[in-house]
Amino acid sequence: MLAGNMAYVLPKELTKEYLAAVGAALARVDTDAVQQATQMLRGARDAGATIFIAGNGGSAATASHWVNDLGKATKRSGRHPIRVMSLTDNVSWLTALGNDEGYERIFAGQMENFAKPGDLLIVISASGNSLNLVRAVDLARDRKVASIGLLGFDGGVLKELVDQPVWVRSEKGAYELVEDVHSAICHAITRCLVADRPEHSQ
Repeated sequence: MLAGNMAYVLPKELTKEYLAAVGAALARVDTDAVQQATQMLRGARDAGATIFIAGNGGSAATASHWVNDLGKATKRSGRHPIRVMSLTDNVSWLTALGNDEGYERIFAGQMENFAKPGDLLIVISASGNSLNLVRAVDLARDRKVASIGLLGFDGGVLKELVDQPVWVRSEKGAYELVEDVHSAICHAITRCLVADRPEHSQ
């Protein structure tokens, strides 16, 4: 369709096409991998371990959102509160690390102060190649901290580096699609944790 000399796609058609792509990607999610990731979060919760979550750009927003849900919403289960921390939200510390030590250090530098064996790191990345997330996983491995990667595209470097990948297979550059599916996976895991009920000993 033309408006003056400008060509554009009808919003309704574009919207339908995008929603169909998201629906297809959601249908391909590896639910076994999601279940394994959920079990790792349950284990961290029940052990009183700390869960760290990190991402860049839109994935940083997903990390912040998920920390809120895990920290607050899951209390409805009656289980122990989840000790969860976003590595994307302390702007002063994050920018100091980026300015003084390099952007690849912004997450690992924070984890050095807190991470201990038995904790859990979750990295969220469409490309799976973000160097600052790779460095955070390297530190996690050194500290005997388990790791989960919510990944997209071809899975990138992180697919082989994390203990449990949850991989949204997609074309390279399909950031919106991957980020939307990652958000849905986060909500699905949160719902599982909310549905848990206290054991008799709790």
